[in-house]
Amino acid sequence: MANELDEMTGPVNAEGRDVNVIEKQLPVKVGAGSLLFEILLWVCGIIPGVIFLFMKIGAKNYFQQLQQKLQSEASQIDNYLEQRVQILQNVAGLVNKAIDLDKDVMKTVAAYRGGVMPDAARNQVATQIDASFARLFPHVENYPELKAHNAIADAMQQNSYLQKEITAARALYNDTVLQWNTDVFSWPTKQIVAARSGYTTRIPFTASAAVKARARETFF
Repeated sequence: MANELDEMTGPVNAEGRDVNVIEKQLPVKVGAGSLLFEILLWVCGIIPGVIFLFMKIGAKNYFQQLQQKLQSEASQIDNYLEQRVQILQNVAGLVNKAIDLDKDVMKTVAAYRGGVMPDAARNQVATQIDASFARLFPHVENYPELKAHNAIADAMQQNSYLQKEITAARALYNDTVLQWNTDVFSWPTKQIVAARSGYTTRIPFTASAAVKARARETFF
């Protein structure tokens, strides 16, 4: 039988295709079949019913622990963002130029610590920090004495390191989001528990439209 997907003969889209993360949380639901399944377990005997009851308790505990893991990983991203803001403020003071750094950025980042805010808001803060660094770099590049300043060079190196850490932390967070989104639809135990707890899927990290546009630019 021929392959359903044949990368050699197509069809293909020569223009390529961009992809986006859908900003939508899907509710977890179960139908009457799940209720019938649980009733049948008790009809078959008390032991199957009790076993499944303990399985549901374990699944509930699992989801609660996974939520704490997501909180911790989101908080780690915020910590890195806060460090980047601190570096930005220090470099701005060293450059001593008229760089209008939003004073509320630091407060905003602190407010997101612990993952209490939606990821869309966290992404917005990250974009603000990137934009602030983008305004700062031309000042450093235009003044050789500033560029050669050891403290500034060290700060820029720290910024590069933190950006890599943020990327790694986001990848780790996305892995846990994928784990959550997979498990809430794992029938019967986890999906039944998730549906009755009112859980929904979670949205992974998304890059802003501005960042995507910059990624297509020529840097060198």
